[in-house]
Amino acid sequence: MGDAQTGNGNDATRPLREDIRFLGGVLGDTIRDHEGAEVFDLVEKVRVEAFRVRREEVRRSAVGEMLAGVEIGVALPLIRAFSYFVLLANLAEDIQRDRRRAAHESAGEPPQDSSLAATYRKLDAAGVPGERVADLLSDALVSPVITAHPTETRRRTVFDTQTRITDLMRQRQRAPESEQARLDLEIRRQVLTLWRTALIRLSRLRIQDEIAVGLRYYELTLLDVVPAINADVRAALWSRWPGQSLLPKPILRTGSWIGGDRDGNPYVTAEVVRTASGQAAGVAFGRYLRDLVQVEKTLALSARLVPVTPELRALADDGYPDPATFADEPYRRAVYGIRARLTATARGALTALGAGNTEGGQVSAATVSADPVAAIDSRMREFIALGAEDTDSAGVRPYATPQELLDDLDAVDASLRASGDGLLADDRLAVLRHTVETFGFHLQGLDMRQNSETHEQVVAELLAWSGVHPDYSSLPEEDRVRLLTGELRTRRPLLGPHARLSELAAKELGIIRAAAEVVAALGPEAVPNYIISMCTSVSDLLEAALLLKEGGLLDPGTADSEPYCPAGIVPLFETIEDLAAGATTLAAALAVPEYRALVASRGMRQEVMLGYSDSNKDGGYLAANWALYRAELELVELAHEHGIRLRLFHGRGGTVGRGGGRSYDAILAQPAGAVRGSLRLTEQGEIIAAKYAEHGSAHRNLESLIAGTLESTLLDVEGLGADAEPSYALMDDLAGRARAAYARLVHETPGFVDYFRQSTPVAEVGDLNIGSRPASRKPTSSVSDLRAIPWVMSWSQARVMLPGWYGTGTALEEWVDADPERLARLSDLYRRWPFFRTVMSNLAQVMAKSDLAIAARYAELVEDVDLRERIFGMIETEHARTVAMHAAITGNDHLLADNPSLAESIRNRFPYLEPLNQMQVELLRRLRSGDDSELVKRGILLTMNGLATALRNSG
Repeated sequence: MGDAQTGNGNDATRPLREDIRFLGGVLGDTIRDHEGAEVFDLVEKVRVEAFRVRREEVRRSAVGEMLAGVEIGVALPLIRAFSYFVLLANLAEDIQRDRRRAAHESAGEPPQDSSLAATYRKLDAAGVPGERVADLLSDALVSPVITAHPTETRRRTVFDTQTRITDLMRQRQRAPESEQARLDLEIRRQVLTLWRTALIRLSRLRIQDEIAVGLRYYELTLLDVVPAINADVRAALWSRWPGQSLLPKPILRTGSWIGGDRDGNPYVTAEVVRTASGQAAGVAFGRYLRDLVQVEKTLALSARLVPVTPELRALADDGYPDPATFADEPYRRAVYGIRARLTATARGALTALGAGNTEGGQVSAATVSADPVAAIDSRMREFIALGAEDTDSAGVRPYATPQELLDDLDAVDASLRASGDGLLADDRLAVLRHTVETFGFHLQGLDMRQNSETHEQVVAELLAWSGVHPDYSSLPEEDRVRLLTGELRTRRPLLGPHARLSELAAKELGIIRAAAEVVAALGPEAVPNYIISMCTSVSDLLEAALLLKEGGLLDPGTADSEPYCPAGIVPLFETIEDLAAGATTLAAALAVPEYRALVASRGMRQEVMLGYSDSNKDGGYLAANWALYRAELELVELAHEHGIRLRLFHGRGGTVGRGGGRSYDAILAQPAGAVRGSLRLTEQGEIIAAKYAEHGSAHRNLESLIAGTLESTLLDVEGLGADAEPSYALMDDLAGRARAAYARLVHETPGFVDYFRQSTPVAEVGDLNIGSRPASRKPTSSVSDLRAIPWVMSWSQARVMLPGWYGTGTALEEWVDADPERLARLSDLYRRWPFFRTVMSNLAQVMAKSDLAIAARYAELVEDVDLRERIFGMIETEHARTVAMHAAITGNDHLLADNPSLAESIRNRFPYLEPLNQMQVELLRRLRSGDDSELVKRGILLTMNGLATALRNSG
C-alpha cells in the first residue's frame, strides 16, 4: 500500500500525493507486520485491481470476483485496511487544503469568498448607510446548533488518534531533517494504535455519551474561536459604521439539541435535561475559573506604582478576607473576590441541577454525579496545583446573572485603561470578558423539541383529568383554539399536586419542569426555544404554550402585565404540504390575541424552523428545495405585513439529500429578506467533527456563516430584479414535474419499499450503534415513518445517492422539451441566481459520489428479478437524464468542473471504496442467505463505517 496512485497531478498536488504515499506505506507495513504476508498480499492485489478498474483497464466485476468467497477471517482485516486508508487519505486532504490556503495568502491574492475579509471588501464597495446596517443587524444572531443526529460513525478513540496523526504530519512538513526520523517513528506508533483499535462500537451510544461528545468541541475549539470571532466582527463593523452601536450582543452564539430533543427519542428525560444543562454550565464555569486564576497571577500590579479607580478599589476591599494578603496588589485581591463569587455561583447552579461530573472543563460520560459540589472542588484543586490560592467561597454572595460578572470584569478593565495599562487589559482579561459575554453561565442554548402528536395526547389527558373537557382530541380545530386560549388567559394550573397521570404525560411535564429549573439556575438563554415537530395548525402552537404554562416556563400574565416565556415557541414545518401552508398557519396563530401577546413579549420576534430532511424524503430533491424557498418567500411577506421580526432556523443535514452543501452558498441562496441579520442552522453527525474539531477549520466555518449572513442581509445577492416573479413561476413548474417523477418511483411504484430494503443495508444501519435514537419513529415498514438519516445513509452506502437528485432530470428535460430558448433561459438563471446555481452545484456534488455500476451489484440482492430490473432501470434512466441536463444547462463537461478540489478528492479516495462496496455486497448476500454469524455481521458494519468515512457526509 506504499504507492497510492493518485494521478499525475502537478506541483501543487505533489505534497498531497507524497503524504498519501507515505501514510499508505506506513499502514501497509503495519498490516504486514501484524496480520502476515497473506493478508497484506491480498490487500495489495485488491488495491491494484481497484485502480485498474478505475482506469477502465479491466472489467468492473474484477474486484468483486476476487473477493467472492473470501474467508471471513481474511475479509475483516481487508475491510479494516481499506477503511483506515480512506481515513488517512482524508487526513492528508485536510492538510493539503491548509497548504493551499497558506499559499493563497502568502501570494498576496485577494481574499476568497466566504471569508470575512472578502465580505468586508464587498460591504465597503456597496457603501451601505449606517442607519440601514443598524436596523438590519439590531437582532443579529448566527447560531450553529449541534445535534446528536447519528451519522458520525467514528469512535472517539479513533478520532483522537487521527487527530494526533494530523498534528504529527503537520509537524513533519516543516520539521528539519534531524527531526524527521523521530516524527516518522511516532506516526508509525499512532498508525499501529489505529490498527489495534476497534473501528465500531459494541454497544449503542447512550444519550449521556452524546452529551459528552457534543460538549467536547467546546474544549477543542469553540471556547477559544467563537469569542475571538465575535470580538473581531464587532470591531470591524464599529470601524466602518462608528456611532451606530452595532452588535450590542455577540452575533455568534451556539446552541444544542442534545438532551433536549425528545422527538422520537424515548431516552430524553427530565434528568437528562438537567444533566445536559448542568454539564454544559460546568464546562463554562470551569473555563472561567481557570482563566481567572491566570488573570489573577498576571495582574500583580502594585498600588505604590499604579493608581486604581474607586470601583476597582471597592472590588479589592471585598476580595481577600485577610486584609494583609496581597495588601499592595489591589488587582489580585479584586480578581480573587471575583473568583470566589463565581465559585459560589457555580456551586449553587450545579447543585440545583444535580449536574454530571466535570473536571477542568472536561465532561465525563457518567450519567449524574452523586455530589455535584465535588466537581467544583476537584476543579479548584486543579487550580491550586497551578499555583493559585484556593478561594473560600463559603458565605460569599454568588452572581445572580452573567452580566453582574461582566460588570466586575469591566471594572477591572476600565481601571487598567485609566492608568494607561490597556496593553494588559487586552490580554487574558479581554479574552475572558469576550468569553463570558458569549457563553454566559449556560454555555449553549438547549432547545427543547417534541412532536405535535405527543403534545395533543398530553394536553387531552390534562384537560380530561382537570375536568375541563373529557375528549379534547375529538374537537374540531376552531373549538380546540377556543378552549386553549381560554386556558392561556389564566394563571390557574390544570393539575393539583396529587394528580395521577400516565407515564407519557408525567414524563413530558417533568421535562418541561426540569427546563424551568434550568432557566432558574442559569438564566433565560439556557432554554431559548421550544420546537414543535410536524406543526400543522394553530392548536399545535397553543398546545405547546399550554404545556409550557403547566410546566412553569410560561406566565400568561394579567390584565396589568404582559405574558412571559423565556422559550420562544417555534413551529417546525417539515413536509412539502406543511411548508406550503406554513405562512397561513402562522398568520392564523398571530390572529389569536393570546399568541400574538406572547410574540409581542419577545420583541415581536418569531422563529420558524424549516425541515430539509423530511421534505426531501416526501417530495424529492428539487421539489423540497423549492418548497423551502417558496415557504421563506411567503413567511418574509407575512412578517412584513404583521410587523414581526422573522428568524429562520434551517434543519440541515450533512448530505445534499438532507439540506447539506456549503453553508456560505446556502445562505446566499436564501430569498431577499429571509436572513435579515439572523439565522440558526443545525450541525449534525460527522459534519460537526469536520468543521469544529480543529481551530483552523472551526474558524473558517464559523467565519463563513457570518460572512454569508452579512452579505445576504446587507447586499442584493438574489440578483433577479424584475425577473423574480417569472423565475419563481418557472421553478413552480419544475418543482411540480420533479415531485411527480419522484413520486412515481418512491410512492407509486409497487414493491419500491421491498426494493429499497433489499438493495441497501437499511436494516443494518440501526446496528451501527452511532446514536441513541431508534432508526424509525414508529415500528412500521413505511418510507414516511423511516427517519431521514437511515433513508439517506442507506442510499449513500449503495452508491445511488437517490435523495440528492432523483426527479430533477425529468423535470428539466420535460420543461426544456428540446427548445434552445428554454435551455438558454435555464443557463441564464444558473449564472445569475444563487439559488438555482446552488441547487445545480449540490446536485452535481452528490451525483459525482454516486456509482451506478456499484449500485447494480446491490440491486442483484433483490430477489424479485422483475422488480429489480424495473426499479433499477428507472434509476439508471433518470441518472443519465440528470447528468445530461446538468451538462446542457451549466456548460460543464463533467459534474465537478466547478469544484476541482472535490474532483481531486474523488480521484484520491474513491478507488478505495471499490473493495469496501464489493465486500459489503458479498457479506450482505451471505447474511441474507442464512449466514448470520457475528463475524459476518461485524464485517458488514465495518464496511458501512469505512464507506461513511470515505464519503465524509453520508447521512
